[in-house]
Amino acid sequence: MNMELHEDQQLSPEEQAISWRRAFGFLLPLLAKRRKPMLVAFALLSGATVLSLIWPILLKRAFDVNLAAGDYGGLVITTLTITALQGIHLLLQYWQRIRLETIGQDVMVELKQGLFDHILAQDIAFFDRNPVGRLMARVESDTEALRQLFTTTAVVLVGDLLLIGGTFAVMAYYSWRLMLLLLGIMPVLAVMITIFARTTTPRFDAVRKKTAEMIATLTEFLHGMAIVQIFHRGAYARRRVREVCGDRFKSDAFAEMAVVGFFNFVTFTQYLLIGLVLLFGIAWAREGLLTVGTLSMFIILIWRAYDPIYRTSEQLGIIQKAFAGAKRIYALLATKARVLDPVRPVEWPRLKQGIRFDNVSFSYNGDDDYALKNASFEVPVGQRFALAGVTGGGKSTVINLLLRFYDPQHGRILVDGIDIREMTQEELRRRFALVLQDIYLFPGDVRSNIALENAEYSDDRVASAAQTVDAHRFIERLPKGYRTEVSEKGANFSRGERQLLSFARALVVNPDLLILDEATSSVDPETERSIQSALKVLMSGRTSLVIAHRLSTILDVDQILVIRRGEIVERGTHTELILQNGYYSKLFHLQYKSRNGVAVNVG
Repeated sequence: MNMELHEDQQLSPEEQAISWRRAFGFLLPLLAKRRKPMLVAFALLSGATVLSLIWPILLKRAFDVNLAAGDYGGLVITTLTITALQGIHLLLQYWQRIRLETIGQDVMVELKQGLFDHILAQDIAFFDRNPVGRLMARVESDTEALRQLFTTTAVVLVGDLLLIGGTFAVMAYYSWRLMLLLLGIMPVLAVMITIFARTTTPRFDAVRKKTAEMIATLTEFLHGMAIVQIFHRGAYARRRVREVCGDRFKSDAFAEMAVVGFFNFVTFTQYLLIGLVLLFGIAWAREGLLTVGTLSMFIILIWRAYDPIYRTSEQLGIIQKAFAGAKRIYALLATKARVLDPVRPVEWPRLKQGIRFDNVSFSYNGDDDYALKNASFEVPVGQRFALAGVTGGGKSTVINLLLRFYDPQHGRILVDGIDIREMTQEELRRRFALVLQDIYLFPGDVRSNIALENAEYSDDRVASAAQTVDAHRFIERLPKGYRTEVSEKGANFSRGERQLLSFARALVVNPDLLILDEATSSVDPETERSIQSALKVLMSGRTSLVIAHRLSTILDVDQILVIRRGEIVERGTHTELILQNGYYSKLFHLQYKSRNGVAVNVG
């Protein structure tokens, strides 16, 4: 989580090369489906803008007609009309905002769902390249920037264009002379806005980076507070936090000074323009070229014309975020999965014969640095096989390839004589159950974590799976039993209990092949004995593939494949491998030593 936020502020070269037309192109079908509601919202926006221009004209009438003629009754009517029009204007604005917000939320829900569906269809290599924080930013932050663009910024910009156009039209109709004063200062403001945008954009990028760095630093120290206190690193932590906060303040101070300076300049030009209008307007009024009402109307219109300038400047940051977000989302949607299902998949009802690796070689980077090299072995149905070796030797790679998280560069993997690339990934994986070393429990209750929301699994089936692995005993002691809510990351369970729940999750599917990846390496000896007892019953007659550093878990399997640096260097039963006095024997004696004729774990 830490530095991903800091580094992910920048677009990659591939994302920068995407044009804004292509970037926003994927949104057009979503918006086209909501054409009628958008037209209604635009009509409401136009109506509200027109009404906002009518009341200054009525103010002119109040001065030039009602007050000039002493018609106080007419003045009351004009005042009430202005009040009523303003009320209608606010109602139209409210209705238009609600409509657009509803459209925006609807579009973003569909877009988020589409993004998640696309992410869900990717292979595991995609997640190796894209950290969770980055994907969360695409689904949440970038879509939120687009929502703000279409529900707020786009409305503001379109409304402001209508307002400015209408303002100049009214001014030109009543006094082209005063209109030219306002028109003359507009190029100066346009240049200032451009300079402001170019100057502050990199500064605000720097502020966002420093803010992300500050949050990352605070997060790291808070997560590691026990280490900070135990090793007396409090002084360093305070100094480091003070440094990142100071850097963030320096960046922010410059950016904020630029903002204050820009808006002060805009305000100065506004007062300057009003002063010029009064100076020339009063002189022209004396000559009979315009009326006091027209002069008053122009001052109101100038105030109204400056509102878009302030709003446009405030929306620049949202526009930049939305454009960057659209490019990143487009790049994500353009990513194609590397592991694909065949056009005409083969059906595979169940495991009948066994699994065979046929001269399989695989590299995660696609180069000659093979994680698995020329691996050939066969697991007959009903047999219990184990993979042994040190961390990084290639054991987990076997599982990744068997479950088709990746496709090998060379060789084939066959189930019942069928190449696994000839069947769908879902068809392949639903025959397997996997227990990982890193246990993840989802939000929800205990039952839903075992059944994974599969409606086909009855309560009795879930309870039976839990009983098999001896998880039912501690589940019954919970306040609500199987309906007890799981805390974040399963914090209300011990590591051993989480391991047993993951066992029950695997067993409830009644798999053809049971895969245990470091399944008991993270539990205490008492829990391990309980698991081992359950596993003996579970694995009896069931095709199983076990990976473990703790060799005590694989002593009685039918065959052990010893993997070293991606190659199978030895194979046989535990006794056969010990007698060979080879690599496996060395691994075994590193973990165990003989004490009074009893094997004792020392590793």
